[in-house]
Amino acid sequence: MDLGAEQHGCEHYTRRCRIRAPCCGEVFGCRHCHNQAKNSLEVDLLDRHEIPRHEISKVICSLCNKEQDVQQNCSGCGACMGKYFCEKCNFFDDDISKKQYHCDGCGICRTGGIDNFFHCEKCGCCYSNVLKDSHHCVERAMHHNCPVCFEYLFDSTMDISVLHCGHTIHLECLNEMRVHHHFSCPVCSRSACDMTDAWQKLDQEVAATPMPEFYQKKMVWILCNDCGATSSVRFHVLAQKCPGCSSYNTRETRGGPAIAACSRV
Repeated sequence: MDLGAEQHGCEHYTRRCRIRAPCCGEVFGCRHCHNQAKNSLEVDLLDRHEIPRHEISKVICSLCNKEQDVQQNCSGCGACMGKYFCEKCNFFDDDISKKQYHCDGCGICRTGGIDNFFHCEKCGCCYSNVLKDSHHCVERAMHHNCPVCFEYLFDSTMDISVLHCGHTIHLECLNEMRVHHHFSCPVCSRSACDMTDAWQKLDQEVAATPMPEFYQKKMVWILCNDCGATSSVRFHVLAQKCPGCSSYNTRETRGGPAIAACSRV
């Protein structure tokens, strides 16, 4: 049978079944529905929990309401409960346009098509083939929370961006950072994108803003967040440029300009 795809499912997936959570015994549309309900602020802190997805063993057909062992076709009415079915993840989804596939390395199902992604053993996750020979490996790069919104990245349903430094972040969070003019990695402070054009504009602004004579010979020590070099450079009120990699993503470490003390009366 191929009935009821439009009428059944939840806000996360279109499918013809619900799941019985092995942790609390309650019925939900999917694991996300369970996690949202059981981790809400209305739930006592000690009772909050997430579903162990691989331990799901019972599903309920949305067409005939028969509860049964996890399987693709209902043992009662014969309906296909999900055109995509993974018996390893106990996962159903009728929207196969997502090009779902199971990654044994990740241990979960991913979207986007198995031919378009590779699993990096060091990073411990799947990346686009575009990054296969160019990404900077960071051990278990996605096995942590997003540094902006703190959602766990490894099994997040939102798009994830891999920064030049190898750290990962939600694409939506990265775009929000850029709106507020933050262009460095929240984890390591390296530039999150190609800043060449921005550095060239800063070159022009620095050249157009001569320092007062008192500061023209003032030297400060800086640490470059991009290349890690420590240098002694001439102080400028706008920014200090790394002489090694030409980045303005630097911070003063010592030797800054003296600050006048407030007089007391």
